[in-house]
Amino acid sequence: MIANLSPIPAFRDNYIWAFTDADGREACIVDPGDSEPVLAWLRDRNLVLTAILITHHHQDHTGGLPRLRNEFSPRIFGPATGPTTGIDTPLGDQEKFDLFGESFEVMTVPGHTLDHIAYFVRNPNGGHAPILFCGDTLFAAGCGRIFEGDPDMMYRSLQKLAALHPDTRVYCTHEYTLANLRFAAAADPDNSAVKARIDRVNQLRAADQPSLPSVLAEELSTNPFLRCDQPALQASAQRHAGQPVPTPALVFSALRAWKDHF
Repeated sequence: MIANLSPIPAFRDNYIWAFTDADGREACIVDPGDSEPVLAWLRDRNLVLTAILITHHHQDHTGGLPRLRNEFSPRIFGPATGPTTGIDTPLGDQEKFDLFGESFEVMTVPGHTLDHIAYFVRNPNGGHAPILFCGDTLFAAGCGRIFEGDPDMMYRSLQKLAALHPDTRVYCTHEYTLANLRFAAAADPDNSAVKARIDRVNQLRAADQPSLPSVLAEELSTNPFLRCDQPALQASAQRHAGQPVPTPALVFSALRAWKDHF
């Protein structure tokens, strides 16, 4: 059973997600870009690190691996492709593994990087909502920049995530929500759900609370990159691109290019 799932803040706006087994003795860390806050979190709770999940190779997601590996010798799960060293359980699309009594499913979601994967827990024990650790592919109200893939690849990856159960809790890895919502308001100005979400997130951030995790249903109603089939988004994308964008994939490409310079 996944217990005590919480964010460990790192750098300026990263979250390193952490959770324990049901007994509260062993811990798993997701994308440890920095070892110091992870070690402090483990010490404060008298936990042993037994597993690490890696979504992709960027340094702000893997930088803490060497020290954590040396101190605890955890099992390290990660992409079967890519440059990350130290992964002892390489994973590809649709593979499954058990951890803390839960079944984790792997989804390849390239675009941000070519090696990017996500971890999905479809039926968590204890009746909790499904859980998605999606790294930098899907953000709250946004998506990651495209560094190694292309827009079509990223669009297809996001469509895979959008097809999950709408109750899925989305655990991405950056506190970008307000900036993403500002773009959503520009691209989808008549969307009342976006306006309401901005108010809620402003309240959370004013109280120094994370805006994450989000819920996939809310992403489907407010995240422009998951709404590329909507006429309002198509019209906005076409106006900004200055040319026709007749398919959802082309709408996505135009929106992503707009957001890159927003």
